[in-house]
Amino acid sequence: MIRAENIHKSFGSLEVLKGIDLTINKGEIVSVVGASGAGKSTLLHIIGTLDNADKGHVYFDDVAVNKMNDKKLADFRNRHIGFVFQFHHLLPEFTALENVCIPAFISRIPRNKAVMKAKELLGFLNLSERLHHKPSELSGGEQQRVAVARALINDPAVILADEPSGNLDSAASVELHKLFFRLREEFTQTFIIVTHNQVLADMADRKLTIKDGVIMRNGHE
Repeated sequence: MIRAENIHKSFGSLEVLKGIDLTINKGEIVSVVGASGAGKSTLLHIIGTLDNADKGHVYFDDVAVNKMNDKKLADFRNRHIGFVFQFHHLLPEFTALENVCIPAFISRIPRNKAVMKAKELLGFLNLSERLHHKPSELSGGEQQRVAVARALINDPAVILADEPSGNLDSAASVELHKLFFRLREEFTQTFIIVTHNQVLADMADRKLTIKDGVIMRNGHE
């Protein structure tokens, strides 16, 4: 479903990614681990079209997304990719329901349909009693579940999660990762999860380790 070929990325004189190749299958949950600065988030941002590789290509179902123009790329990203970050990035002035609806409104989904879908997702995530609460009125775990609902609102094929449990306590972290498996079973999404938590990383179907800008295979580059 997702294929990255020979991905290189440098920031100034610092070469962060040095020829990454990977394939992600539909419905797979893949964790990406490695030391700080190894390039995990950089790779995730390139796969998610938030950043460009200096060299190499990213394909979604054999379509080279890095060859799209900015308008097509923005539309593709909004419709096909959901993002969950360590910092939930909820807009503080909007309620949980309104935050979840925003990507749907950007996609010009009719308001009544977007609201209905958002309520369904928030209900699935046990947040039906929090629809009209603003982020400051929610716990950290609840805020992150709202962010997950927002990522799912447009039925994306893939969810990219960058340290999604980084600000959660251990119990909430485990619950969030279990939630990803429930979502995969319910909605058949593909997940790529960057995490420092080895226990949580081991829950994935497959774990990729980045070291010195390359993916380690069986302990070797």
